[in-house]
Formats: sequence, structure tokens, C-alpha cells
Amino acid sequence: MRKASDPSIPTSTIRTTTTTVVHETVTFQVLVIEGPDEGMAFTIDGAGPGRTLAGTSTACEIRFTDPSVSRRHAAFDIQGADLRVTDLGSKNGTMVNGVRVFDGLLSGGEHVKLGSSICRVERLPGTYAGRITLRRFFGRVIGESERMRRLYPFCERLARTDVSIVIEGETGTGKEVLAESIHEMGDRNEGPFVVFDCTTVPANLVESALFGHERGAFTGAVSAYAGVFEQAHGGTLLIDEIGDLDISLQPKLLRVIQSKVVQRVGGKHARKVDVRLIAATRRNLDHEVQAGRFRDDLFFRLNVARIELPPLRERVGDVPLLASHFWKLLGGKTEAPPADLMKKLEDYNWPGNVRELQNVVARTIALGDLADLGLIGEDSAPPSTRGPASLDYLDRIARSGMQLIPARERVVHEFEKRYLKHVLDQHDGNVTKAATASGIARRYFHRLKARHTTTPDE
Repeated sequence: MRKASDPSIPTSTIRTTTTTVVHETVTFQVLVIEGPDEGMAFTIDGAGPGRTLAGTSTACEIRFTDPSVSRRHAAFDIQGADLRVTDLGSKNGTMVNGVRVFDGLLSGGEHVKLGSSICRVERLPGTYAGRITLRRFFGRVIGESERMRRLYPFCERLARTDVSIVIEGETGTGKEVLAESIHEMGDRNEGPFVVFDCTTVPANLVESALFGHERGAFTGAVSAYAGVFEQAHGGTLLIDEIGDLDISLQPKLLRVIQSKVVQRVGGKHARKVDVRLIAATRRNLDHEVQAGRFRDDLFFRLNVARIELPPLRERVGDVPLLASHFWKLLGGKTEAPPADLMKKLEDYNWPGNVRELQNVVARTIALGDLADLGLIGEDSAPPSTRGPASLDYLDRIARSGMQLIPARERVVHEFEKRYLKHVLDQHDGNVTKAATASGIARRYFHRLKARHTTTPDE
């Protein structure tokens, strides 16, 4: 657990600024002209923190009652001078002027059909003059694209509250980093920040990990254990990948959230907990609710506020900023990444998002000639300066007769070992500083370090 007062955290990453500029954007109105919600109108001006969702779910800013409209049906967003509409995998589709679309730009005058409801899109006269921050970061989150700068003021406001938050985004977009930044910028920053990842704990131990257990509660419970709710008392608990939580445990989690009381497995005494809850997920929870894998009441309780982190491919201009940041943070020998490397980074689509970018920069710095491990395509991967040592090492693994999976594990193991040695040497063996420089949680850094105390034979 890290606190905002931790000296290993650069003070520049937790400072705020209110500098803003006037931001002019077009404004559209979407008016329902046919269907159960006829007469309902909503305005989209691009001043909000993200896309505007339309559907029947509580997560949607535009709420329909039409049963033929999906829970999370479509999204609207300003793109330059146009209104972008994106179908979100709806059951009955999104139609524009009678043509089914998955992603399209509207200029005004179109009819958009969601389920059986028909909406007319109108461009409003003039432009909307709002304010957008000039800030290039929020806590540990870095980005200067318009999508990110629209998020920062919203996140700052949320940090000053205690409401539950759901952070949505693809794998690698930085959901845990954003959650920790909200914690550090809020009034609970002197309390603990605890992370529970639903995908890393065996199913039979999840309840114990969440709520704790008493000694003898089950085989192997040799001592009492405080679960993550108790550990996070006075601070913030991030439940990561909550969409993977088994549905049988969801009612128990809901009870704890509502009552603010936990009872350990095998225990008889209730314990009060004071915890700010943040949930993160790569899944569309509305789809999970519709499929019966996630409880509607739990989603309603969690989704007091929603943040959608955009994928890196939609964050225009952020790749150079992030690449330079990681290059300096991880000890690149030059002031900035080489120009040819930067060009390839900018041309790549980054399916693994910010995490993949950081890993590529780290691999390039740490391994040099061994940087290209063949994990991403030649047409989009950063260049590697291949030398005989690289070819000898990888060829030796490739020609060893090992099956693919153990061979790949051997290569990854070697990379991790060298990377950990490099970053620990840079920070005189200080694990907290090394973890911060690596951009990963200290608990995960410890796990990696323990994994590499012994090295497999080559």
C-alpha cells in the first residue's frame, strides 16, 4: 500500500493546477420523435468527461424506457465538427437514416433509430464555449489529449467525495493507476490504498480474502486473517476486475457495501468498516447484468459515478508524451527516445494500451540487443538493434526442442530478471522506489522479485 506522503512519489505527480482555456465546440441536440420516450431531448456539447451513453441502464446519461433499447445501446461524442454515434453491441441495432451502423459521423438532420425509438439529430446554432484544463496529468495519470484533459476536472471533483466509482476500460489503460490517483488526491490519502484483484485469487478463497476469516474456519486457516475491507479501513479499497467476481459472492459484497459491516468467515462478531470503494473492470457490466452474470442491484450500488478510460489508440498525441515519460523514468541513456523508435511507437495501434507501451520502452532500455522478443509484429514493433548475442540467445531457445509455452516462459523469465536487476540497481535496491519507477504496484513488484530469487537452468 502506498500513501500520498510516500517520499518515493515525485511531488510533481500529485500537484494539481486549475489552469484552463476556453474550449469551443459544436453542440447537438438529440430529440426523441417516436417511441415511449417521445419528446425527450438531450444536448451533447463535448464538455463532459467522456462519451454520452444512451440506453436503459442506470449507467447511461440518456435514459430510455423503451424495452427494445438495450441497457447500454449506443454512445454519442463530439468529434471535431461532427457528432459520432457508436453502437455498443446492442441487441436490436442502431440505424441512421434506415442503414444499420456500428460507428458513424453525423452532421445534423439525420434520424437515428435505437430499438423502436427514433431520434432526430439537430446541430444547434453557434458554438459552445466551455473550459478545458491545460493539465497534462492527474496524480499518476499522464496524458495531454483532449479525451484525457476532459477527464481530469471530473476526477478531481470525485476525489473530494466518498461516492463509489466504477472505472471502465480495456486491459492496460491504467485503471488501477487512476484509482490510486483518486485516493491520493482525496481526503483519505493518509489512509491505506488496498487492491483486490478478482482474477488472481482462487475461487474457494475469494470470500476469505474479501471479508477475512477466523482461525480454524476451514482447512488451512491456521490463524485469523483480516480481509481487504478491514485492511482498507480509513482508506480506499479498489476491487479490480469486479466483473469476474462469482455471482454467488455478489450478494455478500452488496450487504457489506450497504451496511459497512463485515463478518469474517467462521466468525460471530460484526466489524464496522469505513472504506471508500472503487471498482474497476475491463468488461461491460451492463452486458454482464443482461447475461445474468452480474447482479443489477450490486451494479446500481457501485455505479454512483462512472469513469470510462479511453484506449491509447483514441488518445491523440499521448504516445510521444508517455513514451518520453517512461524513457526518463526507466533510465534511458539519451534525453528522449530515438526519433526512429518514436516514429514506430506513434504508428503502432497499441492493443495492450499504456501498459504495453511501458513494457516496450522498458524492454528497449533494459535489453538493448535483446529488446525484440518477437511478441509483437515487425510492421508495428519498435526497432531493435539486433546483434549476434540476440540471435544466439533466441536461436538457442527456439532450437532447443522445447514446446512453445515453456520456451516463451523462459524468454519472459530472462527479461523480467534483467529488468528487475536494472531498476533495483538504479534505485540502490529500494523496492518502493523501484516499483514506482516501474509503474507497478509494490505488492506486484515484490511478487516478481520473489519469483526471481532462483533462476531456471539454461
